[in-house]
Amino acid sequence: MFLQNLRAKIGARLNGEGESGFTLIELLVVMLILGILAAIAIPAFFNQKEKGTDAQAKEAAHAAQVAAETYATENSGNYTGVNEGELLRIEPTLADAEKVEVASTADDQFKVTVESDTGTKFSIERDAAVTKFECAPVKTGGCPADGTWAD
Repeated sequence: MFLQNLRAKIGARLNGEGESGFTLIELLVVMLILGILAAIAIPAFFNQKEKGTDAQAKEAAHAAQVAAETYATENSGNYTGVNEGELLRIEPTLADAEKVEVASTADDQFKVTVESDTGTKFSIERDAAVTKFECAPVKTGGCPADGTWAD
């Protein structure tokens, strides 16, 4: 009788009957795994807001470029006289953009610059048939290491 009772208790113990919950080691292992996953994922999320505001600035710079091209079309291909007011007249959505600047140094040249909330400046410069997309400071938000944001 004693042996049968002992055999039943050992069998129940080996089968896990009568136990409930997790051991401390199991809980620590799970917490360690979650900590490692969080350490990998969290830094990737921190930069997303900067990239979003920089994307808005890039879009505003592109809209300003299109408005400057429209201005030139209205003025026989001449960029002279293009200014922030003319860009807003052509593209009213530029009023929502932060710090839009435009300059025309010659009949066939212009440069539009938009500064994002992060302080990164995105510019589009057209010199005759060459268009440059530059940004500064580099390696921040949406500005790559080479300082050009589109080709």
